[in-house]
Amino acid sequence: MDALSRLIQLARLQGSLDLRCQFAGAFAVDHAPAEAGVALFHLVLDGHCTVEPAGEAPLTLMAGDLVLFPRGAGHWIRGSDNGVPPAPIRHEHDGMLPLRRNVENTVELDLLCGRFHYAPNSASLLLAGLPATLRVSLHESGTAASLHALVELMRSEASQRQAGALAIVTALTHALFAMTLRSYSSRPQQSGLLALLAEPRLGAAVRAMLAEPARAWTLEDLGRVAAMSRASFARHFSDRAGMTPWECLTRLRMQIASDLLMQTRRRTGDIGQDVGYQSEAAFGKAFRQYSGMTPARFRRLHAQAADSH
Repeated sequence: MDALSRLIQLARLQGSLDLRCQFAGAFAVDHAPAEAGVALFHLVLDGHCTVEPAGEAPLTLMAGDLVLFPRGAGHWIRGSDNGVPPAPIRHEHDGMLPLRRNVENTVELDLLCGRFHYAPNSASLLLAGLPATLRVSLHESGTAASLHALVELMRSEASQRQAGALAIVTALTHALFAMTLRSYSSRPQQSGLLALLAEPRLGAAVRAMLAEPARAWTLEDLGRVAAMSRASFARHFSDRAGMTPWECLTRLRMQIASDLLMQTRRRTGDIGQDVGYQSEAAFGKAFRQYSGMTPARFRRLHAQAADSH
């Protein structure tokens, strides 16, 4: 499994579609901030609109554009200000999704709105390097063809509304998230884990950490994997990631441990050994520093949350 796929797997990502919007003329829709562990997104199937994130400059979205709010930031979606008073927004259902619309015939904006639920403890490193608002376009080089095919399939399924359409479109949101991160990681001068993975030599070191979290890694070991000297590796890694190799390794280990605590019933000491801690006490101390609670309490709270859903 490649590193990005593994990180998305650890995040336990679950995509869902909330509604479809079909608007024309002047309109303004407020989206409140989401709770922790939820990323919001909008995909423009057709037309255009303006997105106004809280405290940021407005963004113009065109057909095929996606905007992602990794930490669920509040924002507005607005239409064109053509001097015509805004028509009231009606709440309907299109046979697949709840539908908001303010127009009968000529639709100027066709928009899918949804969210990604993720496990905050095991997704923190993946999302930490992302901006509060992330826009991806069909026109970006390197992702254009794949994104175009994906968006066209989502548009077709949403429009035809055949049997299984909602299940298909919901499943495609997972691919949309992965392509969004792939596109972002290819942009120049980014920082964080995705920026590391985009660089062949530094990315090789991160992939090695993910593949063998229990190994007693040294800077010399990681430098050899990256085909760099110890000092050069440490310097370039910190500059690109915004953290030291040890900080990255510890966070990866804790994310893997968090996932094992949530997904299995294995003993805490065994999980600790799987991520490089030879004693349960050492693992417990590291986990408390990372999450603010003991492994047992983390597991118990997760089980209670799962039972309540």
